[in-house]
Amino acid sequence: MGRGDRKTKKGKIAIRSYGNTRPHAVKAEAGARPAVTKPVAKPAVKKAAPVKKAAAKKTA
Repeated sequence: MGRGDRKTKKGKIAIRSYGNTRPHAVKAEAGARPAVTKPVAKPAVKKAAPVKKAAAKKTA
């Protein structure tokens, strides 16, 4: 586990490669602003109307 190990950060640096362990960072251009995303509105979920139960019949 050292300079020759392709799965470690130290090994990635020695081999001069990139991957999940050593992701290649993308540099932003000078003067460029990061893109602003608008929050996505979730569609309204309609609830089912409550079911009314019939009144119990009275027996005499």
